[in-house]
Amino acid sequence: MRVAIAGAGAVGRSIAAELLENGHEVLLIDKSPQAVSVERVPQAEWLLADACEIATLDEAALERCQVVIAASGDDKVNLVVSLLAKTEYGVPRVVARVNHPKNEWLFNDAWGVDVAVSTPRLMSALVEEAVSIGDLVRLMRFSQGEANLVELTLPEGTAVAGTRVGEVAWPPDTTLVTIIRGPRVLTPDPEGTLEPGDELLFVTTADGEPALKALLSPPR
Repeated sequence: MRVAIAGAGAVGRSIAAELLENGHEVLLIDKSPQAVSVERVPQAEWLLADACEIATLDEAALERCQVVIAASGDDKVNLVVSLLAKTEYGVPRVVARVNHPKNEWLFNDAWGVDVAVSTPRLMSALVEEAVSIGDLVRLMRFSQGEANLVELTLPEGTAVAGTRVGEVAWPPDTTLVTIIRGPRVLTPDPEGTLEPGDELLFVTTADGEPALKALLSPPR
């Protein structure tokens, strides 16, 4: 898979290194000579240019990329790169970094963003996830379809504890993605049971979250 990353700061370089380790082809783009540190990620392609310019994206052959990641520290840049990648080059998957929470509402499919990653929101969600049992924690928002990735650690006393996965009437537009049980990551099996302490990951809509929370909470 070919991936272009706009923004070669610490975040962009870290993403590039991970993707290269997984066998992907990576191009890093940045207009700052100080950011272009080829020796830090020598396996990547590098382009010293402004990712907001059509000429740059033509040179980067963005139409050959399956994924574009807008990872700069400037939300305006990330929005422009996302919009150009989607509308001018038809990139199938565009992931954008949100630097300031107040701008998060802009990062949607109208700007070409498929997945918006808000570092402040993600960090606060991970803190909540680490200390919360029985609370629904939103980890990530997907722009397409207004779907969210949410997590809940199943508490004692809930009605679905001990119930087979296939017998649970999940809310509409809700899918159980995986079950984390101790050190194990389990693919949901219709014949498998839900156990207290299971960490459950779902993709659901904002409208479905209250019903999912009610389903998985102990009776009051």
